[in-house]
Amino acid sequence: MHLLSSIIALSVFVTELMSQMTLEEKIGQLNLPVVTSEIITGETLSGNVVSLIRAGQAGAVFNAAGYETVYCLQKIAVEESRLGIPLLFGLDVIHGYKTCYPVPLGLASSWNMPLVEKVGRISAIEASADGINWLYGPMLDISRDPRWGRCVESPGEDAFLNGAYGAAMVKGIQGELRSDSEILSCVKHFALYGASESGMDYRETDMSPERMYNVYLEAYREAILAGAASVMASFNDINGTPASADEWLLNEVLRNQWGFDGFVVSDYNAIREMSVHGLGDASEVSKRAITAGVDMDMVCSYYLKTLAEAVRSGRISENVIDRACRRILEVKYELGLFENPYKFIAPDRGGRIGTEEAVELAYKSAVESFVLLKNDGALPLKDGAKVAFVGPFVDAGAQYAGSWSAKAPKTMLSILDVLKNRNDVDYLYARGANILDDAELEQAITFRHPYERDERSQKEMLKEALKVAKRSDVIVACLGEGAYMSGESNCRTSLGIPDCQRVLLEELARTGKPVVLVLFSGRPLTLSWEDENVEAILDVWYGGTCAAEAIVDVLIGKQNPSGKLTMTFPRSVGQIPIYYGHKPSGRPNAEDDGFHRFRSSWIDLPTSPLYPFGYGLSYSNFEYSDVKLSRNSMSVGDAVRASVRVTNTGKMDGDEIVQLYIRDVESSMTRPVIAILI
Repeated sequence: MHLLSSIIALSVFVTELMSQMTLEEKIGQLNLPVVTSEIITGETLSGNVVSLIRAGQAGAVFNAAGYETVYCLQKIAVEESRLGIPLLFGLDVIHGYKTCYPVPLGLASSWNMPLVEKVGRISAIEASADGINWLYGPMLDISRDPRWGRCVESPGEDAFLNGAYGAAMVKGIQGELRSDSEILSCVKHFALYGASESGMDYRETDMSPERMYNVYLEAYREAILAGAASVMASFNDINGTPASADEWLLNEVLRNQWGFDGFVVSDYNAIREMSVHGLGDASEVSKRAITAGVDMDMVCSYYLKTLAEAVRSGRISENVIDRACRRILEVKYELGLFENPYKFIAPDRGGRIGTEEAVELAYKSAVESFVLLKNDGALPLKDGAKVAFVGPFVDAGAQYAGSWSAKAPKTMLSILDVLKNRNDVDYLYARGANILDDAELEQAITFRHPYERDERSQKEMLKEALKVAKRSDVIVACLGEGAYMSGESNCRTSLGIPDCQRVLLEELARTGKPVVLVLFSGRPLTLSWEDENVEAILDVWYGGTCAAEAIVDVLIGKQNPSGKLTMTFPRSVGQIPIYYGHKPSGRPNAEDDGFHRFRSSWIDLPTSPLYPFGYGLSYSNFEYSDVKLSRNSMSVGDAVRASVRVTNTGKMDGDEIVQLYIRDVESSMTRPVIAILI
């Protein structure tokens, strides 16, 4: 009864409010301008934000944060616009706000969904403390092509895991949408963005309905079922139709099939970019987008410029405008903004940011995200060993944030900082190389993350590194991608460690000393040479605020790595796309995985990946026994419970991620050779 009365109250309130609104004011609710150029993913096109708000021509603001800014803008909306409709304040908070957590590809490698939910909760608490009430995340695009830069923002290649991650993150961000720290999530990018052709950002996607439903759409669906309040349409076209103009996708699938009742926002400038796709002028693409179900126009203001005339000329029914406006107003009502427009704005909330709980979570999530890819006994480091720390990432703490790190501080503790403040590691240090040889490109891939380039020649740096290495018992080489070598628009055709770092690593390996590679990356890299020539490889992704301390603790054995890969690592770019849940071939390769004529194989490489999905080592050994199923057969609608005894037979405490895979051996259509359940 209470729920019914709440629904009625919402409907009555919004209907009454809309009866007072002019056509222009309704369209104004559909407009999302950007307030600064601090975070730019395309051309900034919005006009004077203050004047738009005062005229009732902005429903939300992108990129405003901080008490003074948000309070000022909300006050203008509430007290100086004709109807006083409060604003939403949105921001990309992908893996933490000011306390920075591992990038999603790393966080998902923990396989710990309660941990993911807690990261979402703390992220919302910190963002809302600065006035943000609408968080652009989680990003749930299936990533099966590591050339694509945005792999770093995705949980990985699997529909089940991505869906579990998305549901957990939505629950963490939104809660019950009652308190002043429970804010709106925005599932993105809808849809199929991760399948863009050739791994090139913003490119087209061509896909069968079978693959859409069984793989790519499922993760978004799980987040919608978890209660996500908003959805962001993707940039790419889908089988010839840009996502922001795809009525089947946004109305039929999202709303009719899944029951989504929130609102849809375009991606940054995406409606304008539909003209570049070839769909027509500003008026035409605006009509296509609003009709398809995009309720809010991010940044380009095409709705503001064209929709009123389109209604008056009869090209669009005002009912279409009303539908979109109602959806946005209803979400604002459910968020509690009409009751208290300043619900998320207060001058005394700074104490919610960087709390002890937030920092402890940052450390725990970093440790659980690391994946030990190889270990021939070099790790953990031996007590009393003299360790040479070499590489551009030893003293580059800001890089540990990775891309899309919201309001994370520009400085973070580096590995070198941690070593200097502790006495449990006997260390030497040399940079050995810059991230890239090309200084201009290096600046581009480290931007927003301070990085001081060493102006010495590579020969000089290498000489110093080898001198230090020869004085050590073991070498820890901290190498990989700069923070913005992955992320939006940062696609690569070569997936190796940058050349200058590779030269350094080769020279270090020639010393004959054991070499541990600490790898910084936002995607799977091709590490065949590294796998053959170094003793240990630890992928630390970009671990965030507490990455440095977590890395040192794992290296010395204070913590035991437990992460498992959520994306497959190829041996070569030529294997891409490569993922574990592929369909069976009618001519599968022989078990030895070598070349066999008239079989699914390559002449020059095994068909297997270098490191498969779900792979990850530990300092401990785990024995599986007593595997049981609750029943030996099942019918549609039945459930089967599986159980297993796991015993740590090693000398260190450690966690083991138990994974259960199945295969449908007989079906009416082809099914993956293997699929994960847990």
